[in-house]
Amino acid sequence: PTLAYSIDTVDTNLPEALFASGYDVWLFDYRASPDLKSARTQFTLDDITKRDYPAAVAKVREVSGAPSVQVMAHCVGSMTFLMAMAAGLQGVRSAVSSALTLYSDSPLANRIRAGMDLGKLLTNAKIETLTTDFDRQKAEDVIIDNILKTFPSKEQCHSAVCRRILGIYGDVYKHDQLNEATHNAIHEMFGVANVRTFNHLGLVVRTGHVVDADGGDTYMNHLDRLAIPITFVHGAVDNLFLPSGSMKTLQKLASVNDVKLYQRVEFKNYAHMDCYMGRDAAQDFFPTIVGELDRFN
Repeated sequence: PTLAYSIDTVDTNLPEALFASGYDVWLFDYRASPDLKSARTQFTLDDITKRDYPAAVAKVREVSGAPSVQVMAHCVGSMTFLMAMAAGLQGVRSAVSSALTLYSDSPLANRIRAGMDLGKLLTNAKIETLTTDFDRQKAEDVIIDNILKTFPSKEQCHSAVCRRILGIYGDVYKHDQLNEATHNAIHEMFGVANVRTFNHLGLVVRTGHVVDADGGDTYMNHLDRLAIPITFVHGAVDNLFLPSGSMKTLQKLASVNDVKLYQRVEFKNYAHMDCYMGRDAAQDFFPTIVGELDRFN
């Protein structure tokens, strides 16, 4: 949810940094946001790509009167934004694309998980949603938590919610980049996820690059539509989606369109969500985002 970017547990969050730099800031909760009832329904990444993004961009342009917008998107929001552009999204003049891009390079543990097609097992078991919420009064939650304690990760901690995030998604953030208040509020920033989206993302990881829900190259065949200025940003130690993925994306787009359209920046000692929730992100990360947006403002 957009709460992960608008948290009040740090001195300056990303929307505040953008607003302070003169931007009219719009936060986009697409249908997968745990803050929306739609998160409990079944849909694919194609729905976000072909329905949610066009509706959001059109709404902002309608209300603001702006002929075009700039997009700053992260993780699945970043990947589906690039997919939306390949599907013909209009009205975007530049973008910052963070972490997950056209190529979904993943660490071994996540590749194994995707290769086992755990999402299909969940579907066959009639399980439609997953959640990071933990209730110590529920025996099932306690049993699952004891299993998750065995998962290998440098980011293990005392929090059952963190263990669930690790179990469902992988290494989402570096704990040593978060202040205590942010870590204590993590449960507010995650929640329910539907299995059909999980299955589509698993298919993308197994394929290695974006595909539609049927495995077709709906998007990779239209990369000429991404001929806008895009800056790719990536935490150098991201162990959820590896930095090599955004590098491959830049190289692929540069082979199709003008190489001068694309930039890429890595951030030392940052991983994935800590780029936005980190205690020092306002000093280390946000100025680059603002600067890249400023170039085409």
